[in-house]
Amino acid sequence: MQVAESTPVEHHAFEFVKASGGIEEYRLTRNGLTVLLLPQTAAPVVTFMVTYRVGSRNERAGLTGATHLLEHLMFKGTERYNKDNGTAIFPTLQRVGAVVNATTWFDRTNYYELLPKEHLALAVEVEADRMRNARVRDEDLASERTVVLNELDRGENDPTRKLLQALHATAYFAHPYGHPTIGWRSDVEQVSAAGLRHFYDTYYWPDNATASVIGDFDRLEALDLVERHFGAISAAPDPFEHNVTAEPPQIGERRVTVRQAGQLGAVMMGYKSVAALDADADALDVLAVALGNGKSSRLYRRLTDQGLTTGVFAYAPRLRDPGLFIVYGALAPDVTHDEVEAALWETVQQVVTEGLTEAEIVRARNQVVAQEAFGRDGPYAIASQLNEAVAAGDWTLYTTYLDRIERVTPEAVQAAAERLFVRDTLTVGIYDPIVAENGVPDAG
Repeated sequence: MQVAESTPVEHHAFEFVKASGGIEEYRLTRNGLTVLLLPQTAAPVVTFMVTYRVGSRNERAGLTGATHLLEHLMFKGTERYNKDNGTAIFPTLQRVGAVVNATTWFDRTNYYELLPKEHLALAVEVEADRMRNARVRDEDLASERTVVLNELDRGENDPTRKLLQALHATAYFAHPYGHPTIGWRSDVEQVSAAGLRHFYDTYYWPDNATASVIGDFDRLEALDLVERHFGAISAAPDPFEHNVTAEPPQIGERRVTVRQAGQLGAVMMGYKSVAALDADADALDVLAVALGNGKSSRLYRRLTDQGLTTGVFAYAPRLRDPGLFIVYGALAPDVTHDEVEAALWETVQQVVTEGLTEAEIVRARNQVVAQEAFGRDGPYAIASQLNEAVAAGDWTLYTTYLDRIERVTPEAVQAAAERLFVRDTLTVGIYDPIVAENGVPDAG
């Protein structure tokens, strides 16, 4: 997909870095803030998103869940925007029609506003203010801790979520991907406002952030706004703690079983995968779709069509460090875990030995392209996808993605499968439901 690039804006406070796919990158020279601009005039709205390169990947033992809990506290206000003086962040932005929220994951946290274009200045001002002026108070922590603990409780009742969590905790001995983004309960219960403040003061700086402006706006005016509100913030006083413990090579299959109330079991198999910038990552995206997307997929035809499962999926998130390539089957009645596990293993090994057909590759590529197109519908959707590329380490992953997917070949997919589907790097998760004798789920 070729997109004509415009002439970069000249601005005294910014250095132009590069352009790709209609997006321009600038750096605020005073403090290192990265700014991405993508003008679109289809609707009179604009999205402003600030992505911080910090997530659960950066949390140490005893402080798991800090990124997510801090995300909650960032909405409790600053000295300027707070409930006490009638300028709380949510109402202030919602009064001008903004959709406002934030999300946290392994490698990043983002804060965003989708709002009428004439109110872009307010969004920029709020985000600049809470980059360094969030209050992070004990009294606010108490209420948000309760909210997060309620989230944890809801997750406890979801077998698939519990199984996914157990799979990661078993697959990773050293790397922080082994603990959930929401954190372990004991850490959430015990973390202090002082501990969260230290985390905030470590990572919430302009040179650890990317501000994306997408929608109907003038580029020069947007840069003026960013300079006006972010320009007075200094760069971080200390180096960022981005180097995490490398996961030692896995040599030998690992297994974990989750037992809780339920009716039908499940099998989840996770293989150590590759980092988002790895040369095989695109082929694995196509492979995940070919294996698990729709009734024509390999897993559906091999397991669900044959009555072994009620549902299947393949899941391969692209993360900054090597994540897990996951295949999953939910057991049909009277089917054993061993039968489903054997069928999952057989299906992926068939790709290793025989590869995928050209027709399967074409279909999977088309599905990836279609999913990506649906995921780029509007300024917020674009910002959300771009945000993941920023977190992975290179925002141009987003602009070049469709062209790269179109070039994925059967040979590339088979080579990636050969590298990936190795017994020694496999972690198997079993969900074994506890069912009472009368057939009613038992809490055990």
